[in-house]
Amino acid sequence: MSYRRNRQIQNYVPMNDVVLSPPDATIILVVAFLVVIGLMAIFSAGAPKCIEAGVNPASFALKQFIYMIVGILGMKYFMKIDYKKLKDWAVPFAWFVIIMLILVDFTPLGVVVNGARRWIMVGPIQFQPSEMTKFAVILLLSNAFYRDGNLFSSVKFTRYFVPILLMIFLVYKQPNLSMVILLLIISTVMYLSVSGSVQKMIMFGAAALGVMITGFLVFGQKLLHGYQMQRIQIWLNPESDPYGAGYNIIQSLLAFAAGGFWGVGYGSSKQKLAWLPEGHTDFIFAVIAEELGFLGCLLVIGLFWTLIHRGIIVASRCGDMFGKLMAIGITLSIGIQAFINMSVSSSLIPATGVPLPFISYGGTSLIVSMCMVGVLLNISKKRIKRIRVNEFR
Repeated sequence: MSYRRNRQIQNYVPMNDVVLSPPDATIILVVAFLVVIGLMAIFSAGAPKCIEAGVNPASFALKQFIYMIVGILGMKYFMKIDYKKLKDWAVPFAWFVIIMLILVDFTPLGVVVNGARRWIMVGPIQFQPSEMTKFAVILLLSNAFYRDGNLFSSVKFTRYFVPILLMIFLVYKQPNLSMVILLLIISTVMYLSVSGSVQKMIMFGAAALGVMITGFLVFGQKLLHGYQMQRIQIWLNPESDPYGAGYNIIQSLLAFAAGGFWGVGYGSSKQKLAWLPEGHTDFIFAVIAEELGFLGCLLVIGLFWTLIHRGIIVASRCGDMFGKLMAIGITLSIGIQAFINMSVSSSLIPATGVPLPFISYGGTSLIVSMCMVGVLLNISKKRIKRIRVNEFR
C-alpha cells in the first residue's frame, strides 16, 4: 500500500462527524468581569458587617469565592454536554425543585430570614431553592414549546404546566412575590417567542387582572401581605416613614447622590458602615454607585446589556427551536433580574428581594446563574457537519 493511500485512510472522517466551534468569547469575558466586580463589591460592602460580627473582614468575599469555584465547575460541565440532552432532565429536575420548595415551606429545614422562609439549612450548608425555579421553568417551557406553541394540550398541561404552577404557588407562599413575577414574565416571553397568540395572552392577562381586581375589592389587602402593600406605599412616598419602612431606599438614594460622577473611591463608601442595610446583597448596586460613581454604574449596566445582546444573537443563530428557547429564557432571566435589582436600588420600582446576578452575595444565585450561562455558551457553539470525499486509488 502506498504512502498516499495510507494518509488518505488515516484522514478519512465519517460522514456524520461534527465540528464544534469555540463558545462565545464575549459572554465568557462579560461574566468574568461581572463576577470579579461582585467579589470586589462584596469585600468592600461586607467588611464592616464582618468586623461588627467579630469575624474575618473578608469572610463574605471568601465564601463567595468558594461559590464562584463551584459555579465555574458547573458552567464547564454544562458547556461540554450536548444541551439537547437537557430535554430529558426537565421534568425530573422540576420535581426535585418542587420537593425542595416543599421542604422549605412545610418542614423545620426551612429557615426564616427577614420575615421570609426561602432557605434550606442542612448543617453548615444553606441554599435557596427558589433560585433554581428559573432554570426549571426555562427547561419545562423549552420542552413544551419547541415543537409548537399550542397551550391547549392535555399532555403539555400535566407534564409541563402543572409543575410550573406548583412552583409558582410554593414560591408565592414563602413569600417571594418578586420571583413569581420574574417566572411569569419568563413564561410569557418564551410563549410569544414561538409565535404564540398575542390575542390569547391578552385575553388570559385581562382575565387574570380581572380576578385579581375582584379579589382585591372583596378581600382587600389579603391578596398581598401587609409588608408588600407597605412597600408600594413607601415607594410612592419614602419620606412618610424615614426611620422605618422608608429607611433602606432613602439611604440607597443617598449613596447614589454621594457617588456623583466619579465616585468616592473603592472602599470609601460611608453608607455601608452603618446606614445602608443589606449593602452586600440586595442593595450592593448602591454601594457600587457610591464608590465608583456614575461611571461604575455605567460599566455594570453596559456589561449586562452586552450579555443580553450576545444572548439574543446566540438565540437567533441557533439551528433548533429547543436551543433558541433555552437561550432566550436564560438571557431574559438574567437580564430582567439585573434590571429589577438595579431599579430597586435607584427607587425606580418598589423594593423586592431580588439579588443582582453574579454580583450580590449569595451562593445559590451565583451557582445557578453560572450554570445557566454554561448552557448558553453550549448553545453558542456552532455545530457543523464535516464531510470529506476521499477517493482511494
